[in-house]
Amino acid sequence: MLQQTQASRVMLTFEAFIARFPDVASLAAAPRADVLRAWGRLGYPRRAVALHRAAREMVQRHAGTVPRDPVELRALPGVGDYTSASLASLAYGVPVAALDTNVRRVWARVDHGAEPDEVADPLLRRAATDWLDPRRSADWNQAVMDLGREVCRPAPRCDECPLRPWCGFAASGRAGRPSTRRRPRFEGSLRQVRGATLAVLCDRSPRTLGGIARATGFPTERVAQAVGGLHRDGVLVASSAASSGHDRGLVSLPD
Repeated sequence: MLQQTQASRVMLTFEAFIARFPDVASLAAAPRADVLRAWGRLGYPRRAVALHRAAREMVQRHAGTVPRDPVELRALPGVGDYTSASLASLAYGVPVAALDTNVRRVWARVDHGAEPDEVADPLLRRAATDWLDPRRSADWNQAVMDLGREVCRPAPRCDECPLRPWCGFAASGRAGRPSTRRRPRFEGSLRQVRGATLAVLCDRSPRTLGGIARATGFPTERVAQAVGGLHRDGVLVASSAASSGHDRGLVSLPD
């Protein structure tokens, strides 16, 4: 839920989600439609699909438990290098470095005196691993994430940093640079149409493509485009008529 979404938005949905699905088995046994409804308006619903698929794989392959091995975690749907390392470290204390955006910035600057996009990924991973305290990997990973978020920011606060005596970036006198990342416009975007389409189906499913267009206020062509993407992501099921843009084609949540 925290991928690409602020913690403040996640908190209430997370608590309700865990109350509805308190363990892996209950999540795996639920229809995907129920999982998507519980996911609510968090956006990026393919994450909910991946989580549901991962729960079913954990029931089938890991006796309904979350594996502790980062390699086994990495094999689950929707789990990448960062998530697998974070789960293994924070939940099980496995001595593996977790590299998010903030951590990459810390070690690029400390070890290489550079910004993270100026350093090859294997070198960043090696630096994070070399600095890792294997006795307290969970605390260490969390601390470095917090350091990158609060102190080693795009415009760094070097005077507050406990790593300054070892930092090549601070020694070089570089001042950092503002983030060039731009948030894409939401209003009128396909992402907005996808979210509105899913919300309508969570309220009542199935519906016709034309009915979704009328309920959301978006043109049928835009809704058809959103439906096509959501169908490919496994978020909903579109009939062949709906996939071809026919107004009376049916669209529904998956079982």
